[in-house]
Amino acid sequence: MTVTIYDVAREAGVSMATVSRVVNNNPNVKPQTRKKVFEAIERLGYRPNAVARGLASKKTTTVGVVIPDISNSIFAEVARGIEDIANMYHYNIILCNADKKKEKEIRVINTLLEKQVDGLLFMGGVVTEDHAQAFRTSSVPVVLCGTKDENQVMASVDIDHEKAAFDAVNVLIAAGHRDIAMISGTLQDPANGFARYQGYKRALDEAGIELRDEYVRIGNYRYESSVDAVNYFLELSPRPTAIFSATDEMAIGAIHTIQDNGLRVPEDIAVISVDNIRMASMVRPTLTTVAQPMYDIGAVSMRLLTKLMNKESTDNMQVILPHEIIYRNSVSQQS
Repeated sequence: MTVTIYDVAREAGVSMATVSRVVNNNPNVKPQTRKKVFEAIERLGYRPNAVARGLASKKTTTVGVVIPDISNSIFAEVARGIEDIANMYHYNIILCNADKKKEKEIRVINTLLEKQVDGLLFMGGVVTEDHAQAFRTSSVPVVLCGTKDENQVMASVDIDHEKAAFDAVNVLIAAGHRDIAMISGTLQDPANGFARYQGYKRALDEAGIELRDEYVRIGNYRYESSVDAVNYFLELSPRPTAIFSATDEMAIGAIHTIQDNGLRVPEDIAVISVDNIRMASMVRPTLTTVAQPMYDIGAVSMRLLTKLMNKESTDNMQVILPHEIIYRNSVSQQS
């Protein structure tokens, strides 16, 4: 049989109100009484009913997190940052995978809101009007994590993706490269796709390098799509001497494909990217990349959400975190 708060009160010899105060960390309970209640809870194996507590307080101490691809290691680091701060502020996390599909994202958002979460963190690509409508009708705060809406209305935490790409391409230009190709994400993605493409384009423009359409291929952020892109680049004349990849996973695919074709990285073709996933330091040669502070993006997003949920004052609703170039061995100075 389910152990109830009445059973605990009877076992401890106190009122149900006292048990409730202990369970809810109310400071107005004598230490001796608190100890007695906790001992009764442990003996009986009592677990408070979160649903009932939520109905009474109108809070569930639960936050919904929508993640684009649970198999992508970069999002694991974001989730870790979210979880650590959530634990610090005594919130539980419901993590939902949306597979980067708009219909599933909308469905998951609505499901989490129906579950009466106290707040929502959304990691995704494009914030469409359908997303915006779901967020607008939410009765709880929403923070965009690792993405932002183009209108800059919603609370968000991210890096400057255009500047990150600009800085990465300038590493190649400084190394003497002028035939620089890009493996981009979809240009419909405002951050990892379009913004990083714009950074690539601006770096070439400012260096007086002509943008060649054949030097840009669209990938899907995964290893396999870069294999096709690099095989295409290798057939060009002149072929690129350097490749900027929108993500590390595609960059690793590029390195392997270059090597599979009997060429060397960076001697024949240099490779640089954005993200700094763990595999970037494991591939050979190690990958020069722009590091996103993924843990910090998750942690700062969760902290911003706690402020909004608790109606604390917030100076900055659109937080931009710094990025950093990690120099490794996939780029070298040209002779």
